[in-house]
Amino acid sequence: MKSLRNPVSARTRRMAKALMLAEGGNALVEFAFALPLLVGVSTSGLELANYMIAKRRVGDLAAQVADNASRLGDGSSLAAKQIREVDINDVFTGGDIQGANLNFNANGRVILSSLEVNADDGQWIHWQRCYGLKSHNSSYGNEGAGATGTSFPGMGSAAARIMASKGNAVMFVEVAYTYQPLLPISPFDFELIKETASFTVRNTRDLQVGLVNPAPAAPVSTCPV
Repeated sequence: MKSLRNPVSARTRRMAKALMLAEGGNALVEFAFALPLLVGVSTSGLELANYMIAKRRVGDLAAQVADNASRLGDGSSLAAKQIREVDINDVFTGGDIQGANLNFNANGRVILSSLEVNADDGQWIHWQRCYGLKSHNSSYGNEGAGATGTSFPGMGSAAARIMASKGNAVMFVEVAYTYQPLLPISPFDFELIKETASFTVRNTRDLQVGLVNPAPAAPVSTCPV
């Protein structure tokens, strides 16, 4: 007599065998495991690209401030031009507009120095003005450095030292900026962005008086620590 098989058990066995042989879900499982890695790599690349863009913008900001400061001067073409505190503030206003996307005022500082030649033919920081709330001192000297003697070497790195020529001045700019990551938790420990730029003064400038502040007096953009 022919035995009867349980149709339910047979169907269950067939389904189990089919599941064991199925490979359609492997890709989904593999994707689920790889997703965190893919997200990490893509977001890290985005963060690094944004950092490089910010670094370039900071360099452009330094160049713009130095260039604009080198063109300043109030007076006739027959006399050496004088620079006012309000002129310096206008230069910083332009820098603020350029750095608006970086929230620069809260996270950075611009240090503008007038590098000149002193009475002993040495390099001298005649005056220095700053913009931005970040606490950062100049890496190359503060206002008054090199007022006498010839020991002050100038400004900038030793490999690319900037020096003023007698009877003229160099507008030397240092910019420091703390990078603001796109993500709340960044995979990188980004270093402080620091850029420099310098331009020789374009017009004849009255270097004896330095900065003037005629009435109505403008706020002085000093360099607090």
